[in-house]
Amino acid sequence: MGARWVSGFVAVLFALTVTLLGGWYFTAALGLIIFLAQLEFFRLVRAKGNAPAMRTTMFSSQVLVILQQVKPEWTSPAFIVAGSIICFYLLFKPKVATIADIATSILGLFYCALLPSFWIRVRALSFAQGLGEGLWITLLAIGCVIAADVAAYLCGRAFGRTKLSILSPKKTVEGAVAGIAASMTLAVVGAYYLGWPWSWLSGGILGFLIGLTSLLG
Repeated sequence: MGARWVSGFVAVLFALTVTLLGGWYFTAALGLIIFLAQLEFFRLVRAKGNAPAMRTTMFSSQVLVILQQVKPEWTSPAFIVAGSIICFYLLFKPKVATIADIATSILGLFYCALLPSFWIRVRALSFAQGLGEGLWITLLAIGCVIAADVAAYLCGRAFGRTKLSILSPKKTVEGAVAGIAASMTLAVVGAYYLGWPWSWLSGGILGFLIGLTSLLG
């Protein structure tokens, strides 16, 4: 438990620092996180006997991260181009790729890079866009993830009886419900202070989505 709290504290401190700094500091930190996440993802994929386009995908992912900072409107078209390049590379290399090789490469690009790269766009939001400053929205979203994780862990240990999934044997339904509830509670409070219309509804939806997707992640 001590190691969990120490590592959690370091992770939160790092997240808060780069989020407060914003700009290229935030983008560089996210690029590093995506790089490390993809290393882990492709290690798992290759352990199953697949041969994804690892280097091509990881390079393309960093391009997506940079585009989110300098030309965010180019990110989606760039994702399509990158996906096409990855498919072309795999299908025309000397050893013909399998469907699993292609699928895991595209998943690594989409799940480990494109989706987290949108943190950059959220952080860059301004008051003019009517939602509040991107800094506070980003901090609220990070807080919801932490609240969901901590509540799920503590309540799962204390009250968990029903297994949630064989994919993660230690997770329980009780813990998952507690995590989503904690995320929703924090999001409603945050939405209220940010002045969102119908804060109980908009915050509740945001908290539910964050709690659910963090659990799925």
